[in-house]
Order: sequence, then structure tokens, then C-alpha cells
Amino acid sequence: MNFYDLHESVRVELHRRVQAGLATATSLARQAGFKQAHISNFLNQRRSLSLDGLDRVLAAQNMTVEEFLPLEVSAAAIPVPVHGDNEIIPVVAVSTALDEPVVRRTGVIETVCVPTALLAECRPRPAEKYQDWDRFVAVRVDAQQAAAMQPLIGDNSIVVLDRHYNSLAPHRGPQKTLYAVRMGRGLALRFVEFDDARLVLRPLSTDFPVQLIPLQPEESPADYLVGRACVIFSQV
Repeated sequence: MNFYDLHESVRVELHRRVQAGLATATSLARQAGFKQAHISNFLNQRRSLSLDGLDRVLAAQNMTVEEFLPLEVSAAAIPVPVHGDNEIIPVVAVSTALDEPVVRRTGVIETVCVPTALLAECRPRPAEKYQDWDRFVAVRVDAQQAAAMQPLIGDNSIVVLDRHYNSLAPHRGPQKTLYAVRMGRGLALRFVEFDDARLVLRPLSTDFPVQLIPLQPEESPADYLVGRACVIFSQV
């Protein structure tokens, strides 16, 4: 990672915090000792920060350079045996899967091994927004999230998400495609269809209702489709 990569990673993270209501350009400027216009221009890619300026912003937001380094997990950290050609996938919090383009070291809860050949079968259909995001992440599913998709997904399962698949086009012929869907600050795993400007979220269990998400004129399905559920590990 060079200075430009770090600079852009910090900018993207700060922009995310502002969009999420966790900070404002005014508060960032005050904390780091800049004029508000300077920070606003930085957030909107109209000017850059110097190395000293970047240090001040990191300190003001209690961030470190290590958080932005590319994820590198050694084989010794893998909680399951590695046999043959496998990929190490980070298990992250739902908030990270929803909003973090790059998975930082501090965001990794655990890891799982997935055969490289299995991931190679995943055909990408990324929305423009997600093209540069880290592609595969996993989340551990709690009882509430799993209940609507029983018995396909059990409590405490780990679901690997392909965040480069944000299209409603079927991934494999007539088979239903299982998606991770943004629901406010949470995530639902459902089969999804599009009908009359609405996303139709269908559970597997008949004990749960079909849910509808009306799309506003400026919205698209990709605004809600976090990715395709491509691998499920039950009771890992």
C-alpha cells in the first residue's frame, strides 16, 4: 500500500462515517484543526491532505494506519484444516459486510476456508458501486436471521457472500438465488424477485411472511442487494 492508497482509504472511511451520521465535516474539521472547507474538499475529492494532515485526521478519529492495511491472514490463524487449494475468507460483522468496501484487520472476527475451485464457479455481476469492494466476506447467522430460511440455513451457520453479485439475474438457470438484503442497519437472507417497482423477499419457511421493499425512483435493486449467498457452512 502506498500513500495514495492510504489517503483514499481514509477518505472513503471518513465519507462513510459522515453518510452514516457518525460525524460531520464540521466536527472533523474542528477535531483535526482544519477549516471546514478544507475537509469538505477532501471528502469530495477536490483536494488532498498532506502526510501531516492525514496524521491529524487519523488521530482525531482514533484510527491507525494498521487498520487500512490489506487483509493478510497467515495459515496459522485459520481455525479449520487446510487441504489443497483453498481461500481464506474473513468472517465479519453485519455492519462491515454492508458498508465496508475494504475489510480491515480489526474487522475480522474469524476466518473460514473455502475451496478455490468453488469460488471460481461464482460468476460476478457487480453493480458499479461494488466493483472495487473486497469481493468475498462471510457473516455468522444468528437464530433470528436463520429462522426464516430453515432448514437451508441453521442457527449459527456461516454464510459466505459474493459482494460482486448485485443483479437479480439468476445465477444458475432456473434455480432460486439466495441474496443478502440490506434491511435498515441489518441484513436478511432471502430469495428475491422484482415486481411492480418492488423487491419481493421470499422466505423458505412458511411461518414467515413475504416482505416487500418499494423502490424509490432514484433507487435500484443493487441499493439493497449486498451480495449473493454462495456458500453455507452449517454449525461451524
